[in-house]
Amino acid sequence: MTHDPIVRIEGVTKRFGDFTALHEMNLEIASGEFVTFLGPSGCGKSTTLRILGGFESPDTGRIVLGGQDVTALPPNRRNVNMVFQDYALFPHMTVRRNIAFGLELKGMGRNAIAARIEELAAFLELSAYLDRRPDQLSGGQRQRVALARALAPDPALLLLDEPLGALDAKLRAQVQVELKAIQRRTGKTFFFVTHDQEEALTMSDRIVVMNKGRIEQDGTPEELYFHPASRFVAEFIGETNLLEGRFGGLSGGFAAFDWQGHRLRAAVSGGGAAAGPEGGARTASLRPERIQVSRDRTGAENEVEGRILSRIFKGSRLLLDVAVGEARLQAYAETDRGAGLLDGPVWLGWSAQSLTLLGD
Repeated sequence: MTHDPIVRIEGVTKRFGDFTALHEMNLEIASGEFVTFLGPSGCGKSTTLRILGGFESPDTGRIVLGGQDVTALPPNRRNVNMVFQDYALFPHMTVRRNIAFGLELKGMGRNAIAARIEELAAFLELSAYLDRRPDQLSGGQRQRVALARALAPDPALLLLDEPLGALDAKLRAQVQVELKAIQRRTGKTFFFVTHDQEEALTMSDRIVVMNKGRIEQDGTPEELYFHPASRFVAEFIGETNLLEGRFGGLSGGFAAFDWQGHRLRAAVSGGGAAAGPEGGARTASLRPERIQVSRDRTGAENEVEGRILSRIFKGSRLLLDVAVGEARLQAYAETDRGAGLLDGPVWLGWSAQSLTLLGD
């Protein structure tokens, strides 16, 4: 993967009547990246994909692909291909003919087409299915055929619009791993759209979280999970505790955070979390798995005393509901250790890096 942008989205706005789907979006995507647009329905992620593919035109702004302004170009004149949620395979055609379709439209010779089909079929483990029709394939096989057809013309950018949505949970997990491996081996730039946060965390180099037509946060899966920039991102990606307290100023790169009578230290996210006067109301995010639960003091940077109200068996872990003053925190404990934490007070501890002061 290089760091040269293969795609630049510059000031793109898109409206449908009175509804603004995208608000002046600016984004760069590097060659070879697996970038996922994540967000709820109606947030603008699929609109962005369709604009990149040439299926919609922006009202303002431009799309630059490989250094060329392609804003006004139709889909067939962009070096881009798309995999749809339903795969859109031709049901009357064999796998071979489905893969060949785009190559024939480009005017490629018969021998070159045959060689390209054999290459992709071997690469995607489809050689045994080339003479079958789509209705004779499993969901995972159809997904690979759709991918082969999209990869056949060697596009610079591959757009994937929730392509795993039709698969059952077990197959979906398997295909996630396969799809990421294919992207790594081809070195292609993948632009993936999903509303499934676990899927985004599993597959992506970068995740762009969208909300109401705007980018809420853009970063690695680890950055977004452990250091969300906003309340929306913290709640949308995974489980978290939201602590309502007061900003106590900055010191040594960390924020002081007053919560339930305790002065805590917190990491500062993006989005202006450090702005505003001391004493102002603030929210911090703390993932349940980052909390250490013990009968004795933990010795952690941040430490509070609480009382377990309930616990839920989760297999290898217990989810503990703990009262701390007027607030409640959820924390995970290993099942064996958690069995001894039924009654009486407990100590909760976590590092300053594990507590993130949010920007809004």
